Amino acid sequence: MATPENKRLPRKDLPPDARIETLAVREGLPATQWGENSEALFLTSSFNHPDAATAAARFANEEEAFVYSRFTNPTTMMFERRLAALEGTEACIATASGMSAILLLVMGLLKSGDHIVCSQSVFGSTISLLQGQFGKFGVQTTFVSQTDVQQWRDAMQPNTKLLFAETPSNPMTEVCDIAALAEIAHSAGALLAVDNCFCSPALQQPVKLGADLIIHSGTKYLDGQGRVLAGAVCGPDAIINGPLMATLRGAGMTLSPFNAWVVLKGLETLSIRMAAQSANALKLAQWLELQPAIDKVYYPGLPSHPQHALAMQQQSGSGGAVLSFTLKPSTGEITVTGPQGLSDEALRLRQAAFHVIDHTRLCSITSNLGDTKTLITHPSSTSHGRLQEVQRLAAGVTQAMVRVAVGLEHIDDLTADLARGLDTLST
Repeated sequence: MATPENKRLPRKDLPPDARIETLAVREGLPATQWGENSEALFLTSSFNHPDAATAAARFANEEEAFVYSRFTNPTTMMFERRLAALEGTEACIATASGMSAILLLVMGLLKSGDHIVCSQSVFGSTISLLQGQFGKFGVQTTFVSQTDVQQWRDAMQPNTKLLFAETPSNPMTEVCDIAALAEIAHSAGALLAVDNCFCSPALQQPVKLGADLIIHSGTKYLDGQGRVLAGAVCGPDAIINGPLMATLRGAGMTLSPFNAWVVLKGLETLSIRMAAQSANALKLAQWLELQPAIDKVYYPGLPSHPQHALAMQQQSGSGGAVLSFTLKPSTGEITVTGPQGLSDEALRLRQAAFHVIDHTRLCSITSNLGDTKTLITHPSSTSHGRLQEVQRLAAGVTQAMVRVAVGLEHIDDLTADLARGLDTLST
């Protein structure tokens, strides 16, 4: 049931043409009667009502109000309104993590017998969730090349309801053509969902290119300092406050008010962080291309990237703050172990990657991203470690690959940190 306009919660009085940097620090809910300047944190599980009739109306959605923090909370709503404004969507629903956002999306919109077309280059846990968990319940997924539009078109079936991509992808930084995928989805009556984690709305707004739904791991750049878990789905009001809200209300993959407040404050510096970290990443990528131990650098901001031109169009002229690179094989005895079935050559590549990672002193060895600290990881054994080697190779994730999520340290310190391992590789 739609809530009458006069029964909706108030909105902040902001200029209709306010830009993203302004929305990032101002959008939300009006202050309480106490006039606080910084957004309030509402740590309460439930909310009181003036009388039983009002409580009944609120539970029936006849009046928009805060009822129970599993699905309505002022702090969480402030985060949702702000992120929706930044993404340019009608609404947003917050979740406990980025993976729970994908869980909510599929649970809320699909049923047994439905079909998904998904990039084979998405985050490893996304592949596992779609293929392994939802596959058990009769939702089938076809994985295709991130960049081959014809493969997406060929994979469509009469029961295809959703196309899912993350762009740039993790960790290859492959960029898909959002507008082309939107045309394929809409011509078949399906929806296009885009994971915008790597860019954030500071660099890319997929709805402007035709995407229907935007997925976020707020754990990453929205928070920006690696403090809390959070997720979100942005999209049309009819979907967000329709099937997705109904699913959240029953299933409870809820974002806590405290985590919502932390990410809400992180959004205030999103644009300046993304600009600074992206500038650092470009400098580091350019330096890495000159290193003799490196075979290839993957960064959308480099002219050598296969989708460089497309990335510059879709991503506000920025390559983002995540890059990856592959190493030339090292020589010598193999001293590291790996999954069964790896060849000696693959083990040597893994050894070379471990060598570079282990010789860093500044970079944090962790598979997270989006932090102000530079993070380094070996995707094949971490974020994509639960996949089969054939799945990793299909996505381009080799044992030689190292991913770096670039932070705010001085660029000279970062290059010196990586040089410790790169300069001592036996090639």
